[in-house]
Amino acid sequence: MDLLWQSTTPLAATDVRDELAGDPAITTVLTVLGRLETKGFLTRDRRRRPHLFRATLSRDDYMAELMHEVLGSSPDREAVLARFIGRASKTEADHLRKLLGA
Repeated sequence: MDLLWQSTTPLAATDVRDELAGDPAITTVLTVLGRLETKGFLTRDRRRRPHLFRATLSRDDYMAELMHEVLGSSPDREAVLARFIGRASKTEADHLRKLLGA
């Protein structure tokens, strides 16, 4: 996912393979990309060969969704938020205040 998040253009499976350590087999890369597509993390452009893959969400959007999902799974959302904010640095807390004031 890091490669796809960092790329400004869609990537072919061979592009992904070429950037990975250990020289994995292209079938392995295609299997993983296919699974990520099935889970909704990627889209695949099948109109040309090779197929091109693109992340469906930015890294920041994905992380925000993940945080929202975790928060939503808690029976006590207020307690989770209080603990999260309690662990924030002064800079992070100031930024949160600024965002909430906007």
